[in-house]
Amino acid sequence: MSDDITAIYRAILAKEKGAIRKDWGGKMPVALAFPNQYRLGMSNLGIQIVYRLLNERPDVVAERFFLPEGREMALYLRGEGPLVSLESQTPLTNFDLAAFSISFENDYPNVLQMLEMGKIPLLSEERGGNDPFVMVGGVASFLNPEPLAPFVDFFLLGEAEQNLYPFVDAFQEFGRNRVKRRDVLLHLARNVPGLYAPSLYDVAYKKNGTLKYFVPSEKDVPEKVKALHSPKGGFTDTGMPLTCVTTPDTGFGSKVLMEVSRGCGHACRFCAAGYVYRPPRVYEESKLKEGVNAALKQCPQIGLVSPAVSDVPGIEGLMGMIHHNGGRFSVSSLRAESLTPGLLKHLKESGQKTITIAPEAGSQRLRNIINKHLTEEQILGAARMIAGVSNFSIRLYFLMGLPTEMPHDVNEITELVKKIKHQMVKASAARGKIGRIKLSVNCFIPKPFTPFQWFPMAEVGPLKKKQQQLKKTLVKSGGIIVNSDVPKWAYIQALLSLGDRRVGTILQSAHKLNGNWKKAMQLSQINPDFFVHRPKSLEELLPWDFIDHGITKKHLKTEYHLALEGKLSDICRVGECVRCGACAGKI
Repeated sequence: MSDDITAIYRAILAKEKGAIRKDWGGKMPVALAFPNQYRLGMSNLGIQIVYRLLNERPDVVAERFFLPEGREMALYLRGEGPLVSLESQTPLTNFDLAAFSISFENDYPNVLQMLEMGKIPLLSEERGGNDPFVMVGGVASFLNPEPLAPFVDFFLLGEAEQNLYPFVDAFQEFGRNRVKRRDVLLHLARNVPGLYAPSLYDVAYKKNGTLKYFVPSEKDVPEKVKALHSPKGGFTDTGMPLTCVTTPDTGFGSKVLMEVSRGCGHACRFCAAGYVYRPPRVYEESKLKEGVNAALKQCPQIGLVSPAVSDVPGIEGLMGMIHHNGGRFSVSSLRAESLTPGLLKHLKESGQKTITIAPEAGSQRLRNIINKHLTEEQILGAARMIAGVSNFSIRLYFLMGLPTEMPHDVNEITELVKKIKHQMVKASAARGKIGRIKLSVNCFIPKPFTPFQWFPMAEVGPLKKKQQQLKKTLVKSGGIIVNSDVPKWAYIQALLSLGDRRVGTILQSAHKLNGNWKKAMQLSQINPDFFVHRPKSLEELLPWDFIDHGITKKHLKTEYHLALEGKLSDICRVGECVRCGACAGKI
């Protein structure tokens, strides 16, 4: 290992507060890997939670790995040394377990790169007794793990607070050098709820390319793998889910992130998080206050994290408490219909410059199809309220290529944005100045476990033209910034979101070709359009159907039909209904 890499890692550690250094003696060593750059990984509350949970156990030592970048990557590529941990600069192969936490499908290629840099065989079937077991968790994996199946020994599906400790207990019953790897996998699959080992399942395909069957190859391996969900969300005996290691080298600076709720009950039909984190959970006010006090001891700046911070009961009081104790805060996202002047004044006092809301679609027709529960008047009312309080910039999220989208639906984005600008001008007339309007326009990608999982992604060419036309039209209005994703990369994300384990061969080919996806797809024996652009039958066996999130397929089909009819359905009524199945037996 290069002395220069050691120096880089020690410099990183010197800036951190809260990093955990433990003696390895008698402990199970876990490599906690985030398949992207350090500044992104340390901005991710999920990996912070897992790092804390693992190191709270006296029988485990967990150290972090990130995808090298810049000079660090150049040093690795120039030398022969393996990828090493941040804390002790120990090679990845010295750990019993390489545990990857993945939030986004676009990070799948980085998993292969980190395995290769760590001197671990890419394919699980090629690993021997001296190789670490490769595990993957995180929301991307419990939506659809199949594209990564050839490379991963097992996945841990569900929320870490519920499934991590039972897994560690079972894993510690075996030393990796004492028994055959398959025996370890069988023991784990049979005894750890939520654990999925791809090599223990047989898969076959019909002549038309769809799945014929997906069944266990061994006795007592579950046909359905239940993704576990914590009834309390991220709250544990040691407190609220908070950033445990702070560093200035993140997108948030040294800010402490704090989860204020988990899941979302608005039931938008495109949103995977709104389905796989059901039922939505809100923390008690006393627990939220405990979390704020704990966060302020680490840093005077707090980032409040939730799918919709403005929906959290008592949120204004919590914001006031932060201010009263000398702190400042920012928020992740807000719902237009639940904004209040008091909430906005707190945000102004905390120095937040931009307010983010998500109309998602320009037309009421499309907003009804996606079950957004948001009217144009509510959107314009939010814009008036925001501009009336301060010169906030407003960031608006829109999706393009939604099911049944027509040209006039895209035109209505333009009209809606112009109306928002008009309301902002009127509301801020006394000040004579308004904030900017920033659009973030993203391609719709169908996601597993949503009512839209059966729809195809729109074609890349038309999406690109719609983006260009929207940008050209709005930029002329002045004071409006339009940013959009790249349709060809959205296509890759859709492939990794919707594909089965055959997509693993395309992923491996792209890795060998240094990220040349176009060539990798051309060389593929199966047309990637089969996964991305093909409408799916409601009766088709889907690659992720073996996972049980507690949501019935019957409910998803009902919502699919309601979408086609342009009808809204009710939001989640936790404890009052059993429509989707997530609360069945819990009320």
